[in-house]
Amino acid sequence: MIPSSLSLTQQAQKILEAHLSNGDIAIDAFAGNGQDSLFLVQQVMPDGLVYCFDISQTALQAIHNRLCDADLREFALLNQHSHAEMLEHIAPEHHGNINAIMFKFGYLSSGDKRIITQSDSTRLALNAAIELLATDGILTILVYPEPQSGDREIADVTNWCYQLHPDSFDVKIMYSSEHKARLFVVQKIILTK
Repeated sequence: MIPSSLSLTQQAQKILEAHLSNGDIAIDAFAGNGQDSLFLVQQVMPDGLVYCFDISQTALQAIHNRLCDADLREFALLNQHSHAEMLEHIAPEHHGNINAIMFKFGYLSSGDKRIITQSDSTRLALNAAIELLATDGILTILVYPEPQSGDREIADVTNWCYQLHPDSFDVKIMYSSEHKARLFVVQKIILTK
């Protein structure tokens, strides 16, 4: 049981901490300042790999610095591409073998507020994520209600989750008591006969 006193980011990390191990492959799909990237690297090293995506050069530099400061840069591949383009930038042998994917929708708090996630790219990225995810893999999606797009994005992600087939995906939604943020946890189900 995860304590509800934890932030949604901490809850997502607790879920993945219990799920990930050395040698796994993970994706930080909207890497921002690199906190989740560092967390993922710490879970999958020394034999695993983390793909980090962000369109902002400022964000990628922050991730690079954070990983270098922890002497963990070699365990991450930094990609200055939209999360909507993940399929094109993940090695083909990793398609269907990603153990965890983390999303945080919004914008980099210390960056350009005009660079935010958009509904169209959000749907493309989430569809790519479930293609990349391994059986039993976990996708976490944290959405904050930003003034420009947050409520719409929460609705979009909620609708996307409801369209997933319940025989193939287990979906849980967690709510923040402090603000209207949502954490969606999607696990690809192992089908047994």
